Amino acid sequence: MSVRIDITGLRPERIAVVPSPLAELGMALHALSEPGHHPGLQGWATGVTARLDSHLADRMCEADFLWRTTFSDLFMPFAGVPGRSTLPGATLDEDLDLLDKLADEQFVDAALEFTCALPYSTAGVSALDDPEVRRRALDLAAARGPQQLRFSERLLADPPRIRSWLRQFARDCDEAFFAEIWSRVRHQLAADARHKTDLLRHKGLAEALSAVSPALTLDEDAARITVDKLGDGRSATADGGLLLVPTSLGRPHLMVLHRHGWQPVLHYPVGSPEPAAPPSVGQLTMRMTALSHPVRMRLCRYLARSEYTTGELAQVHGMTAPEISRHLGVLKKAGLITTRRRGRYVLHQLDVTVVARLGSDFLEGILR
Repeated sequence: MSVRIDITGLRPERIAVVPSPLAELGMALHALSEPGHHPGLQGWATGVTARLDSHLADRMCEADFLWRTTFSDLFMPFAGVPGRSTLPGATLDEDLDLLDKLADEQFVDAALEFTCALPYSTAGVSALDDPEVRRRALDLAAARGPQQLRFSERLLADPPRIRSWLRQFARDCDEAFFAEIWSRVRHQLAADARHKTDLLRHKGLAEALSAVSPALTLDEDAARITVDKLGDGRSATADGGLLLVPTSLGRPHLMVLHRHGWQPVLHYPVGSPEPAAPPSVGQLTMRMTALSHPVRMRLCRYLARSEYTTGELAQVHGMTAPEISRHLGVLKKAGLITTRRRGRYVLHQLDVTVVARLGSDFLEGILR
């Protein structure tokens, strides 16, 4: 399993390493929503959460599906601008201005990525244009609670209104907490971007990718970058470029924007690895056996990012609900997942704290 980027015809001058304030804000929101993914940031997350204005905290919950799983491609709008060669803005406002350059269909489909299960690496019909896709999106949003359903209804009814909401929300986050952390990390990100750019110029793309992450490999003969991830995807630079965007808040995530028609982006962590928790010996054999099955490993990739119903997992993996239930039962017996009921829906999620005690290599693999 991997994500592959076809770079046939990619010219060296079309490869850029550039930090993005908006992408870093997306990662900050993700770390606040899922602190278990980022043990090294839990102190920062606790401090920010404690001093958040209640109105801003409510709005953060209102649309947290845009950043809880990882974060929506809306936080990298430069990749979707026609021409596939736009760079991130130097400031948060410049990045936000690029949101206005996305078509309504692009904006809505990116916002519904974690709800609607629209085609990602291939062309598909927009929820704005197809009543059946719209109905399915709202049904899936309803499974995740009335708040997400209301937001999705507003998004589909009036995209410009949600654009304005997102812009104001980002500015309020900037005033409340992000400006402070951006002032601390932007110099590190700029230095890393300069270093990777020097590697590109003097030693080539293979050397630069190796410095970004050992999970990245370049096959020069096939003109293909392969990203070792527990997931499948494909993209191509075509007549556009390739962006490498560093993040100080992102470890262990190595994310690949490979949305159809958008400029491919490698969003990679910089800085020291977060400390690994010591392993547990209590249920080690049972847990490692549970995780050794390829289907359960793929399930863990989804369940590490968000809560899912059995039906949603069955649809995504092309399996029957009873088959998924059996695999979930093994993971639950091993103490690796938690379940909770919301109305008539039962939601499952990976306990990343337990998995972290098994070893940071596995956790980084499923969160990559």
